[in-house]
Amino acid sequence: MKNSSSGPRPEANQTVQLQIDTRDGESSIRISFTDQRLTAYGGMVIWSHHLKQRGVRQQLREVLPHEPTSPNAYDPTDLALGCLGGIICGADKLSRVAWLQSDPAIAEVLGVEAVGSQPTFSRFFAAFEQTDCNRLNGLHRKAVYALPSRAEGYTLDLDSWALLHEDGHQEGVRVGYTRQGLKPCHRPLIAGLAEAKIIAGYWLRRGDSHCVNGAAEFLRQTITSLPTHIRIGLVRGDSGFGDHSVVQCAEALRVSYIFVARLTQKVQSLCRHDDAAWEKTEVDGLEVQEVPWHRVGQRLIVVRQRIAQRPEAGGKELLEVPGYRFQAFITNLPTTVGALEVWRRYNGRADLENRIKELGDQFGIKRLCVSSFWGTEALHHLAILAYNLCVLLQRKLGQSETCQLNTLRWRLFSRAAVWSRAQGKPTLKLAVVGEDNQNWFREILSKLRAFPNCNAVESLQA
Repeated sequence: MKNSSSGPRPEANQTVQLQIDTRDGESSIRISFTDQRLTAYGGMVIWSHHLKQRGVRQQLREVLPHEPTSPNAYDPTDLALGCLGGIICGADKLSRVAWLQSDPAIAEVLGVEAVGSQPTFSRFFAAFEQTDCNRLNGLHRKAVYALPSRAEGYTLDLDSWALLHEDGHQEGVRVGYTRQGLKPCHRPLIAGLAEAKIIAGYWLRRGDSHCVNGAAEFLRQTITSLPTHIRIGLVRGDSGFGDHSVVQCAEALRVSYIFVARLTQKVQSLCRHDDAAWEKTEVDGLEVQEVPWHRVGQRLIVVRQRIAQRPEAGGKELLEVPGYRFQAFITNLPTTVGALEVWRRYNGRADLENRIKELGDQFGIKRLCVSSFWGTEALHHLAILAYNLCVLLQRKLGQSETCQLNTLRWRLFSRAAVWSRAQGKPTLKLAVVGEDNQNWFREILSKLRAFPNCNAVESLQA
C-alpha cells in the first residue's frame, strides 16, 4: 500500500521550531516541554546541607513569632527558609522569591514543603513586632560563635546609610538626607566585625533619624550580646558616631575607639595653623598634629593631605586653606600608637562600605521592603543571616578570602540538576561537564561532610 504521507514529517503539536544563526549558517532548534523534576538551582543542595550543619532550622523555630492554627498552613520555618533560599538565588523582592514556585524541584532542594506565594510571604512578615526583630537580631550573633578568639581582639565598625524608597508609602519611610539629596528612605544602623567580615548587629530606623539617634544603645547592645570568647579590641565610626553619648558608651564598655571628629570651629582653628604646627610623616603629602582634648586619656589628631599629591584623599576642604583636605579623629588609644598609625587603623573601616554595598546589591536589602516597618526589618535580618551564612560556608571550605554572592551563584548555586527517586531514594543529578569540574564539586561535597580540618577547597573565585 502506498504511503499517503509525503514530504518532511510534521512536528508534534507541542513542538515549536526557532531559527538561530550558527557559524555554518542558519539552523533550527526544536522547543518542547518536559514534566521531569528539573531545577536551575541544583547547587543549592550545598546551601541546604550547610544550613543543616549550622542548625538554622532550629534557630529560626526558636525566634519566629508565628503559631499557625490551621492544619493546612505552611510551617513558618519553611517560609523563612524558602525566603532565605530565594535571596541566595537572586530574588530582591517577595514577588521574585515567590516566582521560585515555578521551579519544579527547588522545594525539595531547599528541604521545605513548598515556596510560599507573595500574599503568603506578605502575611508572614506582617506578623513581626519589635521584640520578634530583637530575637532575629540574635541570629547574627550566633554566627559570631563560629569565629575563633583573637589575642588582640576584633575590630567593630559602625555605620549608617540611607535605603531609598521612592514610592514612600511603607511604615518608617521619611524624607531624609541621602547622597541624592532629600529623599524618602529608611536609615539603618549596622555593626560589622572587620577581620571576619561578619555582621554582628542591625537596626532599621526611620528615614529622618539623625546618624547618632540610638547609636549608643546600639553599640552597647551589640558588644554586650557577643559571646564571651569574642573580645572587641577597637570600635571605629565616622563623624556621625563621634557624639559624646557614643564615646561615653565606648568608654563605659572599656573598649578602645577611633571616631571621626566633626570639624567644629575649634577644630577648624587647628586646621589653619601654619606649617610649623604640622608634623611631616612617611606618607608623601600627609601631615598630622596632635593636641590634648576634653578628657584625660582622650586624644585629638588632625590630618591634612595635599590634594595635588593625594587627589583621592578623604576629608573636607576649607576655603581659608586651599589645596588641602582635613580630617580629625578622637581616640583613646595609648600614645604608643602614633598619630599616623591611628589614621591608618581608621582607614580599614572603609571595608564595611563594601559589605553594605554587597548587602544592598546582591542580597537585595535595597529593594526588600514590605508595608510594615518591623516586617521590613525582619526581612532585612533574614538577608543578613543569608550573608553571614555565606561567609561561614566559605570559612568551612577553607577559603582564605571571601568572595561575593554573585560569584557563589555562578560557581556553586546556579547549577542545573535533575531530581528523581532512584529506587525510592531522593537523588539529585547535577549537570557538571568535564572530569575536572566534577572532581572540584566532589572536593566541595567531601569538605562539607568532613570534620573541620585545614584542607582548603580550590579557590571559589571565578
